[in-house]
Amino acid sequence: MKRLLLTLGILLFAVSSMAAEDAAIAQAVANPARPAEDRARDVNRKPADVLAFFDIKPGMRVLDIFAGGGYYTEILSYLVGEEGRVTLFNNGSWDNFVNAGVDERLAGNRLPNVDSMVAEPDDMAFTPDSYDAAIFVLGFHDLYYADTGWPAIDADSFLAKIFTSIKPGGVLGIVDHASEPGASLAVANTLHRIDPGIIRVDMTQAGFVFDGELDVLRNEQDDRNLPMSDPSVRGTTDRIVYRFRKPIR
Repeated sequence: MKRLLLTLGILLFAVSSMAAEDAAIAQAVANPARPAEDRARDVNRKPADVLAFFDIKPGMRVLDIFAGGGYYTEILSYLVGEEGRVTLFNNGSWDNFVNAGVDERLAGNRLPNVDSMVAEPDDMAFTPDSYDAAIFVLGFHDLYYADTGWPAIDADSFLAKIFTSIKPGGVLGIVDHASEPGASLAVANTLHRIDPGIIRVDMTQAGFVFDGELDVLRNEQDDRNLPMSDPSVRGTTDRIVYRFRKPIR
């Protein structure tokens, strides 16, 4: 009987904790301080589902990789709360593209637990075991993109740095536009997509362990041979949502 009661108590505690975490995510997404244009994008991005799957909780330190204008950074700021911290990280090319938007988002210290970081992936260094989690949303393919305004990135070196920055047991969550399986890396430049298999290989080589997939952003109607910006699929591309973990030593 004691063992049964103990088991029931553990289960009730787990259910209660999950409910509290789901509520924290829902409250962060529903925060009225979020810009209207961000909230309009929620229907296609499903941030509550994605962040719950990525196991992001209040009090965490989270790295938002190639965060762009900070859509996810703001939600994370509300979610992790006063005890947590979020790093909005962009390389120079992304910063040049979205700088005004980031400045506006962070103006007047409106997100006091957010730090903005701008650095080139090949030049930067992270403090080891400094983040509980990281997210990489719609930007993994940019590790293989290059043109006159976007310096080539050493993907292996950068992922190794990210691996070092995450605490053992921590999550790296990835969302990206899917190409056809077997498509070459060239589609990163032409379509701004990537073969999901390449993501899994790269992440495994970096030391991460695949920890699951969420299908809420999959779209079987998407012609994965179209650029992600094509009007027929913009915002509704077939997107993978992968969760990886850094092994516990």
